[in-house]
Amino acid sequence: MSRIRVAIVYHSGRGHTRRVAEAVRAGVEEAECAEALLLSVEEAGTRWDDLDAASAIIFGAPTYMAGASAAFKAFQEASSQVMSARGFAWRDKVAAGFTNSGALAGDKLSTLIQIALFAAQHGMHWVNLGLPPANNSSTGSADELNRLGFWLGAGAQSNVDQGPSLAPPESDLATARHLGRRVAGVALQLDRGRADSAAGCASNVRPA
Repeated sequence: MSRIRVAIVYHSGRGHTRRVAEAVRAGVEEAECAEALLLSVEEAGTRWDDLDAASAIIFGAPTYMAGASAAFKAFQEASSQVMSARGFAWRDKVAAGFTNSGALAGDKLSTLIQIALFAAQHGMHWVNLGLPPANNSSTGSADELNRLGFWLGAGAQSNVDQGPSLAPPESDLATARHLGRRVAGVALQLDRGRADSAAGCASNVRPA
C-alpha cells in the first residue's frame, strides 16, 4: 500500500507556533500510511518540489495584529509567483490550517480565513477541524479538545509570559494532533479514490 506525504509549512516568531506545528506532525505520523514533512516558511521557500509532491499541505502561522505574520504572508506571496510558473501545481491537494495567539480569541479566525482563502486561490480542498466546540458549559474543561471552539482549523493559545516549553497547553497540542490525523486520513482517502477511479476507468475502456 502506497504512503502519502503531508507537508506542514509554518512560521513561528517565538517558538510557540512551532510547538503546534510539531504536534500536527505527530498527528500525521499517527495516521495510517502517512508521513510528515515539517518545514518552516524559510525552508519551504527553497523546497517547492517537495511541496508539489505532497498529497496535502497544512499551513500554520501565529496571529499578529488580527492576521498571519509578515513572514507567513511573504511565503504566501512568493507561492503565487512560483505556482503560476508551475501551472497551478497545488490544485486538488488537501489543505488545512492552524494558528496561535496570546489571547484566548485573539482574532485567530481572521488568520484561519486568510489561510483558507490562500488555499482556495491555489485550487486546494480545505479540511476543517471536525470537532465540536468544548469548554462551553458548566461541566466543561479547558483540558478538552477544541477548548477554544474553532471549526475552520486548529486554534491554540499561549500565555504571553510563558515560553514554548510551557505554552500552549496540552489540550491545544492534542487538538493540533487531531488535525494532523484528520488531514492525513482525508488525503489518503482521496489518494486511494483517485487510484481506484483511474483503475476503473481503464478497465472500462473497450478496444476500438
